[in-house]
Amino acid sequence: MASATLQSSTDHFGGEDFATLLDETLGRDTAFDGSVVTGRVVRLTDEFAIVDVGLKSEGRVALKEFGPPGASPDVKPGDVIELFVERYEDRDGSIVLSREKARREEAWTNLEKAFEGNQRVNGTIYGRVKGGFTVDLGGAMAFLPGSQVDIRPVRDVTPLMGVPQPFQILKMDRARGNIVVSRRAVLEETRAEQRSELIQGLKEGMILDGVVKNITDYGAFVDLGGVDGLLHVTDIAWKRINHPSEALQIGQPVRVQVIRFNPDTQRISLGMKQLEADPWENVAIKYPPGARYSGRVTNITDYGAFVELEPGVEGLVHVSEMSWTKKNVHPGKIVATSQEVDVMVLDVDSGKRRISLGLKQVQRNPWEQFAEEHKIGSTVEGEIRNITEFGLFIGLSADIDGMVHMSDLSWDEPGEVAMTHYEKGQVVQAKVLDVDVEKERISLGIKQLHEDPAADALGKVQKGAVVTCIVTAVQSNGIEVKVDDVLTGFIRRAELARDKADQRPERFAVGERVDAKIVSVDRAARKLALTIRGREVEEDKQAINEYGSSDSGASLGDILGAAIRRRNAEG
Repeated sequence: MASATLQSSTDHFGGEDFATLLDETLGRDTAFDGSVVTGRVVRLTDEFAIVDVGLKSEGRVALKEFGPPGASPDVKPGDVIELFVERYEDRDGSIVLSREKARREEAWTNLEKAFEGNQRVNGTIYGRVKGGFTVDLGGAMAFLPGSQVDIRPVRDVTPLMGVPQPFQILKMDRARGNIVVSRRAVLEETRAEQRSELIQGLKEGMILDGVVKNITDYGAFVDLGGVDGLLHVTDIAWKRINHPSEALQIGQPVRVQVIRFNPDTQRISLGMKQLEADPWENVAIKYPPGARYSGRVTNITDYGAFVELEPGVEGLVHVSEMSWTKKNVHPGKIVATSQEVDVMVLDVDSGKRRISLGLKQVQRNPWEQFAEEHKIGSTVEGEIRNITEFGLFIGLSADIDGMVHMSDLSWDEPGEVAMTHYEKGQVVQAKVLDVDVEKERISLGIKQLHEDPAADALGKVQKGAVVTCIVTAVQSNGIEVKVDDVLTGFIRRAELARDKADQRPERFAVGERVDAKIVSVDRAARKLALTIRGREVEEDKQAINEYGSSDSGASLGDILGAAIRRRNAEG
């Protein structure tokens, strides 16, 4: 019956009038919907906080709005909070409230004021989305484009997330709920302020703190707080650094000194090593010439190797000072990078920051050692390592050779002929003739292993003596002869006869015996210089003295004839 009455009332008043009548009957006041009210927490249930907002009914707020997921709600009875009225009454007659929407409404209001006043706002990056990140601006969500995160591209944004920081609002639309912010705009503004302040007070010699921003092959760029400075690789440390990444990394805090500053170009040159003690001070006292030290090979070039004696102090071992025996060899075949070596200080130039080192000087000079162990005249044995047009090279040790000149191969044969009896790899014995340590030469002789067969003959002959020779060769400029079967001699064309008409080499034949006078004796070469003309002139003088002179009436022919007859008679 009641249902019929209600239906009848609906038909009589119409649907709209009935709804109005129902609202009046239930006491609903829709004017509160969408407004922000202040309320006091009365009690807490398992899911809601019951709040008295001063209306005829109590409201309720979900506890999850009072804390992050998984955490205990940050609310208790008696707390006074602002809430957003979503619905004045629900089916249960309770007012539906939202703390989150109240915060959002308040945040939007504050953000609009900041946007109109071009003021910065604080926010926290908390998530990633396509093309950028989401930022919590105290309850209102904003979009941070990837290009607006920093002045330079950032590879890893993780350190920035969850950290409260200032942002600049670029655009906002409350109707659509869109807010776009920029962190880069704040950094650029701050950077400009810092740069201006820093440039005004910048002076050479100042010590500043910075952060390594970028690393190149030639150095590192350091952010000094709004302005960048170049830290050249040579100014990072006193010791040798091949690449800045050996000592620095991006993001590393560093303390630097301003070395040079150009106000016009605003270029700043920085140094780190200048803040440390110069290791080259008193280096001449620490490393006197002749002293030996151990060091590490840091760099190898075509002309030598650099050896670090201590951090920041290096010396050069020139290629000529690397080995006693390895000549014209690249330094890389003698030492290796990072190898520990013993060196001797040869020279120090503190002004030019140069130390000359020697590697071979800490080793025994092999020629000095050979000279001490093998006296002149001692016999050695070795393998023929090389044969040249002027002699043989014999290996005396792993590093040094001795040379046998072709003239020291045989007493009897010419050098060219004697060399044909030897071949590379053959083991021979030789006698030490001379050791020149300074020139690094060892002279050897093979023929000296035997007595000189001409030694006795050389001991008997002397200048001015007349000897009998046997012609061994006839040449256009004279004749070669043999004396006592072991000594060789030569008679020049002009010395073949007293009379010019008889000074013809072809008058003589190989094997013919002639008498000649010794002009000179070369004992080292075992050769004689002879003259027939001189012997004939001397015989003429003796004949004149013995048989008379032309002044006494006798002719020269008579005198010589008498001398010849007497000689033949005696013969």
